[in-house]
Amino acid sequence: AIARIPGLRELRLENNLLGGTFPKELGSMAALEHLGLAGNPFLPMELPAEFGNLTRLKYLWVSEANLVGEIPERLGNLTDLEHLDLANNNLEGGIPGGIWQLEKLQFLYLYNNQLSGTIAAGAIAATGLTEIDLSTNRLNGSIPEGFGKLLNLRLLFLYYNRLSGGIPDGIASTPALADIRLFNNSLTGGLPPDLGKHSKLLNLEVSDNMLSGELPEGLCAGGAFNSLVAFNNNFTGGLPSSLGDCPELKSLQVHGNGLSGEVPLGIWSSPKLFTVRMRGNKLSGDLPESLPPSLSRLEIGDNRFSGEIPSSSPSLQVFWASNNLFSGEIPSDLKGMSQLLELFLDGNQISGQIPPGIGSLRSLTSLNLRGNQLTGSIPGAVGTLPVLTSLDLSGNRLSGEIPKEMGGLKLNYLNLSSNSLSGQIPPALQNQAYDRSFLSNPGLCASSSAALNLPPCGSGSGGSGRLPKGLLILFLLLGFLLFLATVLFGYFAVRYQRRRKDADDLASWKLTSFQSVGFTESSIARGLTAGNLVGSGRSGQVYRVSLGNRAGWEVVAVKKIWNNKKLDGHLEKEFEAEVKILGSIRHANIVRLLCCISSPDSKLLVYEYMDNGSLYQWLHGQIRGGAAAGETALPGLTKEGVLSWPARLRIAVGAARGLCYMHHECSPPVVHRDVNSSNILLDS
Repeated sequence: AIARIPGLRELRLENNLLGGTFPKELGSMAALEHLGLAGNPFLPMELPAEFGNLTRLKYLWVSEANLVGEIPERLGNLTDLEHLDLANNNLEGGIPGGIWQLEKLQFLYLYNNQLSGTIAAGAIAATGLTEIDLSTNRLNGSIPEGFGKLLNLRLLFLYYNRLSGGIPDGIASTPALADIRLFNNSLTGGLPPDLGKHSKLLNLEVSDNMLSGELPEGLCAGGAFNSLVAFNNNFTGGLPSSLGDCPELKSLQVHGNGLSGEVPLGIWSSPKLFTVRMRGNKLSGDLPESLPPSLSRLEIGDNRFSGEIPSSSPSLQVFWASNNLFSGEIPSDLKGMSQLLELFLDGNQISGQIPPGIGSLRSLTSLNLRGNQLTGSIPGAVGTLPVLTSLDLSGNRLSGEIPKEMGGLKLNYLNLSSNSLSGQIPPALQNQAYDRSFLSNPGLCASSSAALNLPPCGSGSGGSGRLPKGLLILFLLLGFLLFLATVLFGYFAVRYQRRRKDADDLASWKLTSFQSVGFTESSIARGLTAGNLVGSGRSGQVYRVSLGNRAGWEVVAVKKIWNNKKLDGHLEKEFEAEVKILGSIRHANIVRLLCCISSPDSKLLVYEYMDNGSLYQWLHGQIRGGAAAGETALPGLTKEGVLSWPARLRIAVGAARGLCYMHHECSPPVVHRDVNSSNILLDS
């Protein structure tokens, strides 16, 4: 119906929730000058060829509209078109040649599609083009020479394509050029030598290509240049000296090239410099004592920088200076770098001690000082860094003991190998996560001979003097007799104390019964022996206790809860209340709690015994081919003695019924909180 308004000049429906497809009849609105349909969730459809009839159209914006197929050739008929935006769709095929002949076209946005083929063949009549963004497509071939004749060209984005060949020198002569981004292609050759001399260039991004030669000297000739991103190419020579007089410079990323020489001194005083990434070159020279106040990231590893480490950079968060020629000592006062997150100084010639001031770096997450000439002991301040997760001090000359404070660190990576450390490793660091962290430190020992493959800590060897043989025999005999007397005395004393303690404990025990039971607390206590232990976990130990009574033998499971301290009155009441709730539960799929036996320092929970173990044991082959000795055979086994699928289904349904009862039908509800196969027990 909207197409029936013949005189309509502007139709702006962008950024709504329009669905379906837009009618081809829009192509009959001959007076239309502005058509905006962008940002709507239309059904996938091709751009109607009828739009080529809108010969008065100046503005066509249909980005993010779910377009598919090819761009219609008939768009080349829109001779008044100034702005064409079909970005962020799924368009395929090539760019129609007619688009480059639209003499009034100023803005062309076709980025983030699946366009292929070459950019343009032949002359470009659209000499008024100001901004061209064809990025993130599959375009191949070379950059058209005609782009160098676009005198109004301000922005050229061709990144993330498959372009090859060189960059036309004529592009450097365009007087309005401000932003050029060509990264992630296969471009070769050098950068136009006059780039930046004829315009106020702001940004140059050509990383991840195969470009070579030297960087243009005049990049900052216009005084507005702020970003050079040229990493992962084959550039050689030095950094342009003009970058040292570039007051707007914010980002300098040239890592992964073959650059050499010293960094222009003025770069280190650029007031707005935020990121410097130069690693993997052949750059040399010293760093100033103070770095730019706005600098956040400095990566200069794998170069030939020398001198001492700077002591001040208030905004610096990442400092990577690995594998250079830095010497001297680490600055004793690091408060001027309080924002540091990562500090990598490995592979240099740094000497002296690790300063205690390292503890002022409260945000530090990674510290790598490997492969230097550091001496002295590790300061305890290292162990106080609250968020440190990676620490490498290997390959130095450090001595003394590992400070106990380091036991409190939560490290994902630790390497103290190849030093001269001695003494006992802090207990918290004696685990297999650090099994290679202490190699080549002959003086280190562990509290257990099995820990970290290090010798156990113990006393040194005795003196070299000798006693007369007769006196030695006498001392040995007296020592043996004294030892024997001590052992006998201790045995009888312990036996007496145990009997007395058992009597006292029995007198203090309280049995709370929830079922009819035929045993006493003393008969339960006598069954808590090592031979009856069947399991141990975080909360306590479980025993299988056989009890004799008038009806025969009864088997129960007794859970002894860890409790090294007496509970205060409030917690004692909470425990008793919770146990009473559990004791009141009656359900076929929930193990019955028979009674609770408690004393001021002991808690025993007595359950009915499930004679076929846990689901975990059956699933993981700990029980197979029938029940264990003395237990009831479990129905639903396959020929191989494992649980059949019907049996597994019955178990799952039973567990679900038990949980459903606890969570929804029990009053008050009981939340299990630890449902796993080890806690699902099987009866006969």
